[in-house]
Amino acid sequence: MSRILDEKQNFLGVQNSTNWPGTTGVVIIPVPYEQTSSYGLGSGNGPAEILTASHHVELYDAELEFAPVEKANGIITSKPLSIDGYSGQSLAQYLDNEVTGWLKTGKRVITLGGEHTSVVGAIKAHIDYYDDITILQFDAHSDLRSSYQKDSWNHACTMARVLDFYNNIVQVGIRSQSKSEKEKASRLGLPIFYANAIHEQERKGRDWISEIIHALSEKVYITFDCDVMDPSIMPATGAPEPDGLTWSQLDRLFGRICQERQIVGFDVSELSPVKALNHPQYTVAKLIYRLIGYMHMKAG
Repeated sequence: MSRILDEKQNFLGVQNSTNWPGTTGVVIIPVPYEQTSSYGLGSGNGPAEILTASHHVELYDAELEFAPVEKANGIITSKPLSIDGYSGQSLAQYLDNEVTGWLKTGKRVITLGGEHTSVVGAIKAHIDYYDDITILQFDAHSDLRSSYQKDSWNHACTMARVLDFYNNIVQVGIRSQSKSEKEKASRLGLPIFYANAIHEQERKGRDWISEIIHALSEKVYITFDCDVMDPSIMPATGAPEPDGLTWSQLDRLFGRICQERQIVGFDVSELSPVKALNHPQYTVAKLIYRLIGYMHMKAG
C-alpha cells in the first residue's frame, strides 16, 4: 500500500501536513483508468478534474452546519494509481490490495475512478472486509452484460463482474438496460429502483426513499456512476440518459441512508470533463464532500 501523498492535488486543497495517515478518517484514491469507453470519451481525466474542482468547495457546509473535513478528522489524498500496462482484471486486483491496506488501518476509503469498471477492485475489497454489506449502485445503466464489444471488462459489464463474486446488489436510477439485463436482474432477484418510478412516486407524494432503505443491509457501499444524474446537471459523462436523478433527490436519499444505515465507503466514476464547462466536476466534488459529511454526522 502506497502512503506517498500528492501535495498538489489534495481533495479540497487541505494540506497533508495537518492530516497524517495515522489520524485522518478518510483517504481518497484516484484511479484514472479508461480503456473501453464506447461513446463520449474522457473519463480517465475525471479524477484529476474532481480534485481540482474540490479546491473551490467551501470547507464549512452551510446546510449541514459543520465542516465535514473536521468531523472526519481530516481527509488525505493518495497519488493516482499507476495504471500503465494494466487490464481491467489486473487493475481490479491491484486496487483491491490498495484499498484493503487502507481499510485495515481503520480508514473510510473513497475511490475516484475513470470508467466504471476501474473501481471493481474497491468494491471487492469492501465486500471481503465487511460482513453482510449491500452494494448500492447509482447508475443510468444496469451494467449487467456478461460481455460488450467482445470485452468482458467493458464499462457496460461492471456489475456483471461484481456478480462474479457477490450478488447483494441494489440498483437506483436505472433508465437504460437491455432485455437480457432485465431478465438477469429478475432471475437473480436484484432490487431495481428505476428513475421514472422514483419521479412518479415523488409526484404522488410517496416515500420512495424508505423503499430503497428497506432493501439495504445495515452496512452499505455505494458505487456511483455520474450518469445517474440528469444531464441538465451532469452533461459531462460518456453515456448521458435523459430524466435522471436530481441533486435534491440524491442529497435527501444520502442523508436518510446515513441516518438509518452505515455507509462504509464509496466510489465515483464516469465523469468525462467538457472543456470550459466547470459545473459538472464541481457538482461531483461537492456531492462527495456532502456524503462525507453525512457519513460522519453520528460522530456528534
